[in-house]
Amino acid sequence: MTMAQKINMAVAYKGMSQAALARAISMTPSNFNQKLKRETFSPEELSKIAEALGGIYEFCFIFPDGTKI
Repeated sequence: MTMAQKINMAVAYKGMSQAALARAISMTPSNFNQKLKRETFSPEELSKIAEALGGIYEFCFIFPDGTKI
């Protein structure tokens, strides 16, 4: 699953529009849409998106024994 698909699923889950999310993270809807199409969000932006949606963003390696790096 691509990051764009994950973001779209999270937006739908929260019942928020992409434009409202963009404004919530201090980004124009146009810029947000372009970054979504190119999948060029930084880890910091992904954290802001998660926070605006009431969640958290974790980007890490997870191993079968539960170790996260």
